Amino acid sequence: MSEQQAGIRSNLSAEQLSEATVMGLAERLGDTMRRHGWMLGTAESCTGGLLAGAMTSVAGSSDWFERGFVTYSNDAKVSELDVSPDALHHFGAVSEPVALEMANGVLLATPAAYVAVSTTGIAGPGGATPGKPVGMVCFGFAMRVADGITSRAVTHVFPGDRSQVRHGAVEYALRGLLEFLGAPVNRR
Repeated sequence: MSEQQAGIRSNLSAEQLSEATVMGLAERLGDTMRRHGWMLGTAESCTGGLLAGAMTSVAGSSDWFERGFVTYSNDAKVSELDVSPDALHHFGAVSEPVALEMANGVLLATPAAYVAVSTTGIAGPGGATPGKPVGMVCFGFAMRVADGITSRAVTHVFPGDRSQVRHGAVEYALRGLLEFLGAPVNRR
């Protein structure tokens, strides 16, 4: 990095650096999706559309972004994504099984989508329960394969206030998608 670049970087706020990182990740994701000719869909609860917004901030995203579902309530998860009421009852909305059902539900509801991601979590400041702290976000990643859908889930706990948790989840989801698709990603 040149001295000039270092000087510019040091003058940027943490929020600006995060926005630049998210934009760079979204652009890389778009390049990957476009290269494969795939379309992507999102299902968001705690991020409330921020993830879809990050993706669609990339020029040309209509080439690879199909649609986003914001399913904040349990009823929306059931009616829009066919999440099982039993999974919601047994595991709770903030759980890996529900995150998987949300991501799979995007693919089932959206024939044009080849890849999907979901977010469900507790952004705070309230909402924590035993075993589910504020900042806990579950992610689902799903992709069509020859004989159906392959998917995986992961949980991460983010520090900070509501805004920091939500923005951290967006960045984490973008990195997770790139990894899920086999693209090299530097984890912070």
